[in-house]
Amino acid sequence: MGLIARSLCALLVAVGLGGAVMVAQDQEAPTPTLHVYANLIQIPVLVLTSSLGKVAPIASNKFSISLDDGPLFRATHVRLEGDDPISLAIFLDTGEAQEGLLTKIDEAIAGLAPGSLRTQDQVFVFAMNCTQLKIVKHVRPEHESLKEAVDNALQVWTSRAGEKHRDKCPANQLPHLRSAMMYAMRTLANEPGRRVMLAVTDGNDGGGAHLWNEVRKFAGSSGIAIFGMTYESGEMGWSMRWAADDNDAFRWMCESTGGLKFQVTKANVGQRMTQFVTELRGRYIVEFPRPYDTTGGEHDLVVKIERSRYFVRPAGISVPIPDKATLADPMTVPSDPKLAPELGTRRVVSQMQ
Repeated sequence: MGLIARSLCALLVAVGLGGAVMVAQDQEAPTPTLHVYANLIQIPVLVLTSSLGKVAPIASNKFSISLDDGPLFRATHVRLEGDDPISLAIFLDTGEAQEGLLTKIDEAIAGLAPGSLRTQDQVFVFAMNCTQLKIVKHVRPEHESLKEAVDNALQVWTSRAGEKHRDKCPANQLPHLRSAMMYAMRTLANEPGRRVMLAVTDGNDGGGAHLWNEVRKFAGSSGIAIFGMTYESGEMGWSMRWAADDNDAFRWMCESTGGLKFQVTKANVGQRMTQFVTELRGRYIVEFPRPYDTTGGEHDLVVKIERSRYFVRPAGISVPIPDKATLADPMTVPSDPKLAPELGTRRVVSQMQ
């Protein structure tokens, strides 16, 4: 089944596989087969104040969930993400809009170690320049390793003499941002841990086969939350880090995958990079039972926090559809349908291109 997570926006998930089977055997005498199947769903949920600040601790009984606009139900369990392993893809768009930021981005990313990233985390660095995409995989979360990986990836943007610059792309080599992001997410999709992409870009695409809605769908089905970092050349107030433009498809895509879009300057990029990881570790992991009557495809999932006006953005996830043969087997321990969430009748309709 696919679940789409959202609060004010819709998120996505795709069709999963059938239940797993575990066999318990006795060497001397045959024993029954015990069927075990996935029944609980976990999603990371970003919760910030309405001005995108840190929230005070929230009790687990304040979280409610609705599926396809069905009845609200309480989460089974809620905890902070904390030190869960993170697989982080850092995507660097070397376009002209980011040029002023790129000369400092290596030190800002290297500054995540050792305080923000942990030894169990892993980092991937992608740098796009015109039609080129440079990739550095499985980077250790250490200061020198991170700096070296970023500088290595940015060689697509660096001259032979070492001068960092970017010539304008020829008309026939305009960057296909969405296609490059899709490629990066395919690399990340099978990695363990909480999957996150930080896309340093203004969101402008030179064209290509993919739409923002396709990026959203793939991110949701792969459990990837996308955060967008855009460069602001002038000084700005802290409250300006979130641009409230309802027609911003890049911002919509970030929020509908469980992330957000924020702005940085040269002066605060290191600070904001660290705060970004702090916000990741401050997400809530919300757990609830799989609906008894789930079907394949996208489903709309809303997370609400009682008596609050928080900024709430859940990530997407793929979950398996109940396997009919396994459920029909008399040796399968059935779940109680009365304890499972009830699906509503509304399906996902919000799609920005």
